Amino acid sequence: MKTKITAALTTLLLASTLYLSGGAAEKQKQGSPEFERMKTLVGSWTGKTDMGQGPVDLTLQYRMVAGGSVLEERCFAGTSNEMVTMYYDKGGKLAMTHYCVMGNRPAMVLKSSDAKTISFDFDPTCGIDPAKESHMHALTIAFDDADTITTSCKAIIDGKEMPEHPTKLKRLK
Repeated sequence: MKTKITAALTTLLLASTLYLSGGAAEKQKQGSPEFERMKTLVGSWTGKTDMGQGPVDLTLQYRMVAGGSVLEERCFAGTSNEMVTMYYDKGGKLAMTHYCVMGNRPAMVLKSSDAKTISFDFDPTCGIDPAKESHMHALTIAFDDADTITTSCKAIIDGKEMPEHPTKLKRLK
């Protein structure tokens, strides 16, 4: 009994210490230039998208997690079609993992970037066979201005590349 009480108190003390020290201002590690640009997306964005069946309302929500080392994107939040994409630096280069409604998780790595655009392409090490499994294969994000972005996603369905449907999104204020 004494051991259980001691263990419980030790756990409580450790949890309290971690919680309190978590509030201390720590200098966040600088990410790649592309990751730093992605951080500017924090907030909510809305627009209409067409995934081949007519336009539907789309809201993307971005927030920083993991001490500022990961940008989380939520799409169709709160629905059965909710998807999450995590953007992070991998070996000093921007990468992403998409947790898809298709039940898989394709990964992509930075393909190219310039002053206005960041493009990702399929990472073959993610374990998806593109010839056999439908998945999101590539993504481009164009930073039109501070409050407007255009996203364009390439999907592979049943081994065939589908037409891209660019989606313009506006920042919600």
